[in-house]
Amino acid sequence: MLDNFSSSQIIRKAVVATKGGVVSAQHRRAAEVGASVLQAGGDAIDAAIATSFAIGVLEPWMSGPAAGGAMVIWRAKEQKAHVINFGCRSPRELDPADYPLSGSGKSADLFPWPEVVDNRNVQGATAVAVPGVVSGMDLAHKHFGKMPWKDLVKPAAQLADEGLLVDWYTSLVTGTNAKVLSKDPDTAAMFLDEGRYPIAGSWTANIEQHLNQKAFAKTLGQIADQGAKAFYHGDIAHALVKDVRDKGGCLSLDDLSHYEAELVDPLTIHYRGGKVFAAPGLTGGPTYGKALEILAKELTPKAGAPGSDTYSAYARALSLAFKLRFENMGDHESPAAPGCTTHFSVVDQEGNMVAVTQTLLSIFGSRVVSPSTGLLLNNGIMWFDPEPGKANSLAPNKRCLANYCPIVGQDAMGRTFALGASGGRKILGSVMQLTSFIMDHGLDIDQAFHQPRIDVSGGETILADQTLPDKVMAALNEVMPTVATRRSVYPYSFACPAGVMRAGDLNTGCTEIMSPYGDSVAQAS
Repeated sequence: MLDNFSSSQIIRKAVVATKGGVVSAQHRRAAEVGASVLQAGGDAIDAAIATSFAIGVLEPWMSGPAAGGAMVIWRAKEQKAHVINFGCRSPRELDPADYPLSGSGKSADLFPWPEVVDNRNVQGATAVAVPGVVSGMDLAHKHFGKMPWKDLVKPAAQLADEGLLVDWYTSLVTGTNAKVLSKDPDTAAMFLDEGRYPIAGSWTANIEQHLNQKAFAKTLGQIADQGAKAFYHGDIAHALVKDVRDKGGCLSLDDLSHYEAELVDPLTIHYRGGKVFAAPGLTGGPTYGKALEILAKELTPKAGAPGSDTYSAYARALSLAFKLRFENMGDHESPAAPGCTTHFSVVDQEGNMVAVTQTLLSIFGSRVVSPSTGLLLNNGIMWFDPEPGKANSLAPNKRCLANYCPIVGQDAMGRTFALGASGGRKILGSVMQLTSFIMDHGLDIDQAFHQPRIDVSGGETILADQTLPDKVMAALNEVMPTVATRRSVYPYSFACPAGVMRAGDLNTGCTEIMSPYGDSVAQAS
């Protein structure tokens, strides 16, 4: 593989060990918000709620209140795991006939479904599904939170009032998506200069520029003051529905008022003398569990760093697990698609843990902004197969099938860890490998996150980190054709994970080493 980049540069992230809490998130400032909640006496759940709302401001193209997702919670005192599923749903008034196939081949976005006329399932208000983040955070707070709800949401409102600082990475993300962002006037006004160009600072002066997120700040302020009911029943609900319907979508007040996140038992996976807890149902959890089940048979762990046998077993386990997923769940996302998702993990000083993944689906979701609320909206309708008669075919009031895979694990040595990632279908392999690095090879969070990974996402090839030894590459090629690539900043060749670990009373955390925003922040001592 030819490229123009240095072959000698080494990139690492420092891992801080502390007896206090740690928040690992895809944006440093969001992690700081969560860590400040821990410092104020909140627990891991409080910190996760605050981080959720903050990261929706700081990574608006990845998630936000108009997104969906899932979280896994570990209560140390009870030694018990819980799952909150807040995935998106299709609107009740949705008519599959409004999404006719164009007959022009496959969609060019995340999923290689048959293309729909005008890409109505991918972009625009017709692609918007019922969001679940606010309901999910509300349910977590009611069952497990300690601090007042208002104190957890207000920091995000303050960040939005300030507006996201536009830096080189913001310009890179908006610039590479400028063409699609320009199609909605409100989206273009928020993210683009003159509705066409990426917003960028001057080359010669240190002039700070910020996105205008004032409407978003007002919405977050209402959520902080009035709770989730403002989003699903109050002024925000009415304004959001009007905006979506004015732009041609079918989201209704009934959709919002009837939406409820679910508190459910986790999928419990016994592995190598330990346990892993994952989200059940229409998530990546069942496929992740199947991959570990296959890996337990394919791999005989050896002491030390993973070698050829390990990586070959990863490839076989993931390939078979995805084959079974496609046959039984109907999810056929493009292996090359990055997805638009964020993940963060939290551990507090008592050992409670939370792993949260939330997503708009595509990058910038539907590429539609609700002008009254300032919310960038999801394109969850694209999770469904537009072709009728399939396991995952488009239908009204139906739960979306997603790939997110937050997990909490406990290994045979008694260490606990919370993991997850963004990256579309690449998430499953990333989380499985990190789990194996920890549970099969005894790596700590620092070693696991710096260990090279591969990606097998149901396609015909293996994508392998080019720093893997030649012996490993040769072994992988015997499983299936293997392509070497580098870990890069944009786009990501592999998923973008974030995790925390607790060993004894010591907590650590790490994020994807190539992420320029991602960081682990420790509670102040």
